[in-house]
Amino acid sequence: MRNLITGGAGFLGSHLVDYLMSKGEEVICLDNFSTGSKENISPWIGNDRFKLINQNIIYPFFCEADKIWHLACPASPLNYLNKPIETLNTIFLGTDNILKLSKRINARILIASTSEIYGNPEISPQKETYNGSVNPISKRSCYVEGKRVAETLSFEFKRIHNIDLRLVRIFNTYGPRMMKNDGRVVSNFIYQGLNNKPLTIYGNGLQTRSFCYVDDMILGLSRAMNSNYSYPINLGNPEEITIKNLAKKISLNLNKKLKLQYLKLPEDDPIQRKPCIEVAIQELKWQPKISLHNGLEKTIDYFVERFKNEI
Repeated sequence: MRNLITGGAGFLGSHLVDYLMSKGEEVICLDNFSTGSKENISPWIGNDRFKLINQNIIYPFFCEADKIWHLACPASPLNYLNKPIETLNTIFLGTDNILKLSKRINARILIASTSEIYGNPEISPQKETYNGSVNPISKRSCYVEGKRVAETLSFEFKRIHNIDLRLVRIFNTYGPRMMKNDGRVVSNFIYQGLNNKPLTIYGNGLQTRSFCYVDDMILGLSRAMNSNYSYPINLGNPEEITIKNLAKKISLNLNKKLKLQYLKLPEDDPIQRKPCIEVAIQELKWQPKISLHNGLEKTIDYFVERFKNEI
């Protein structure tokens, strides 16, 4: 089975590369390394079953594949807030190009959407049927509205061209290969803590998130791709935790007493984020298995080794 993974050198994409290569499948990794890293895929370079294409997804391209996993997108806040127009182009033009390729080569395609499409939700947990509460002109909208229009485009291709579509809405995911300074709370806290710096909390810290370890998420993506379910599916961990308690938990995992520094909450930052995963449980027979404690231990171990010269 030949797999095309866009964004294959990124955080999620490189773990998916590992998973599929370990299954003996062929993998084509498409990435322009704007946020991904060659280091993430270095074990596979030179392998006969692995091919790397260095290209920006906003430009049309062609290759043969049986399955397409479309993950390419700057998903961390610092990346998309600093480059909003480039982010919108990557999401819309990239999704348009990859959907056209799927139609042309008749390949099943999985579109990686996001829990951000729910905006700052007024209900919890968020079900797939919830349409969201969004601000179309906030600074976050380049990512939020980009992903919403990508979903619209995907389902129009399904309706009009009958493409074989799968679509998942990914909630907060963490684990090894996160960048140290990408604006995501888990990597921020761990890197700050290892350097004995205060943990920066935006707002009062009572806002909630639900964190899924990357290995669980990759299994969810695989189950979704190989299922017969062709409507949106939430993938995430329904265990909710406040940001303040996450900071305390990471301090405990690091065996350190760390100060907390409170900063202004960014515009339209969601107050809560918790997935309803009933559809995933029923249709995919999937739910997260790795506890937050164990996942944080694995992630901290990675950061200690990866950035040992900076700590």
